[in-house]
Amino acid sequence: MSAVFEPIHRLHHFAWRCRDAGETRVFYEDLLGLPLTHVIRADTVPSTGESCPYVHLFFQLEDGSAIAFFDLGDGETALPSPNTPAWVNHLALKVGSLPSLERAKCRLEEAGVDVLGVTDHGFVRSIYFMDPNGIRLELTVDVGDSNVSKSDLMRARSALDNWLAEKAVR
Repeated sequence: MSAVFEPIHRLHHFAWRCRDAGETRVFYEDLLGLPLTHVIRADTVPSTGESCPYVHLFFQLEDGSAIAFFDLGDGETALPSPNTPAWVNHLALKVGSLPSLERAKCRLEEAGVDVLGVTDHGFVRSIYFMDPNGIRLELTVDVGDSNVSKSDLMRARSALDNWLAEKAVR
């Protein structure tokens, strides 16, 4: 590759299908504290012209990025991938401190949400839980220095190269 791609500044939004816009709003806005900032209601998909009534919800994170959902009005959630373990696909959201992570865990459990963790991954600690749509969420906090150093980049690339070499001989 000779040309450098345009810089990508941050996540704008990531969207999933939801079963019910109301229960999704309660979970993300009332429980997790993410404000509902935009709602698009349409009967036609702007990018494809396809006829499909929907509502598109946006919940904002502190950095301005968003988690978004499409309610297609049929009470269905997105089906999990049959070839992927349930723990693989998830959305990880960063909180500010270990005490904040612990408070979030307590709040979720008090609301009747099953929570796994706190799990120690070395550079982060995390809790895991499901939203009402079957989407696995992770709340995570950096431990130690959260800045990525040149040696971090080199170790990450080396670890990936080793994995690829091992996988190639299987």
